[in-house]
Amino acid sequence: MPDEVLEAARVDGAGELRTFARIGLPMPAPGFMTIFLFSFTASWNSFFGALVMLNDDRLYPVSLGPFMWNTVTQQQPEDYALVITGSLVAVLPLIAVFVCLQRFWRSGLTAGAVK
Repeated sequence: MPDEVLEAARVDGAGELRTFARIGLPMPAPGFMTIFLFSFTASWNSFFGALVMLNDDRLYPVSLGPFMWNTVTQQQPEDYALVITGSLVAVLPLIAVFVCLQRFWRSGLTAGAVK
């Protein structure tokens, strides 16, 4: 955290606890949200680990379902719509999380612009 920001908070009359709560915690929030989104995306798309380690089809993650359905479409082409719909359903939670946490990225881009 820049010393100028801490000094400005002290000049405005904020104590140490208020400076920490109102300035110190919100400043790294965009970085933490970025790390959270990357780890959430990686765990949501855990394809190979689940394919290798899980034996029961009922325990497969959502991203592995369309892959397994796609292997069936060679024999049953009418199930192709199911694969496309399953792919959309598998991507919707990722889109929702990115849209909900987008404000943290926007605020993080302008945080260093004030001098």
